[in-house]
Amino acid sequence: MQSVLCAVALGSNLGDSQTILKSALEALDRTPGISVEQQSHGYLTKALTLPDSPPQPDYLNQCALLKTTLTPHELLYALLEVERQFGRVRQQRWSARTLDLDLLLFDDVILNTPDLQIPHPRMCDRAFVLVPLAEIAPDWVEPVTGATIAQLAQRVDHSGIKQAIF
Repeated sequence: MQSVLCAVALGSNLGDSQTILKSALEALDRTPGISVEQQSHGYLTKALTLPDSPPQPDYLNQCALLKTTLTPHELLYALLEVERQFGRVRQQRWSARTLDLDLLLFDDVILNTPDLQIPHPRMCDRAFVLVPLAEIAPDWVEPVTGATIAQLAQRVDHSGIKQAIF
């Protein structure tokens, strides 16, 4: 397969999140068929509070652009394997985690399968995704809405998110 550009979101709110995100990017870059091309700054984000979820620490979020020769599903499995390497255990949806890797965009592909949706289905509603992604890919056109990432980032509430210094 020819190399394509894709975007991923990284998040962590358990352990040394700064080190975890840095190390996760290094692990991705070492994965055959993946190279990390660019990464955003880190952003501190308030954890979502849902009625039936316990309180949790704030997140450190970041986005990265990858070049890959993998298919979308192969890339998903590679992301899940890196999460596993960093101790990710999926017990409860939207719970605290050592590492969360989400495939946001894969070139201009629109895909809807039981285990993978591209673009990420909630990407356009999340400042903690759009703000760091707009930093590194402002002109990327999200293929469902036809809007650029910068335009989408302007439409979301930025309160509760601030750039981390590291």
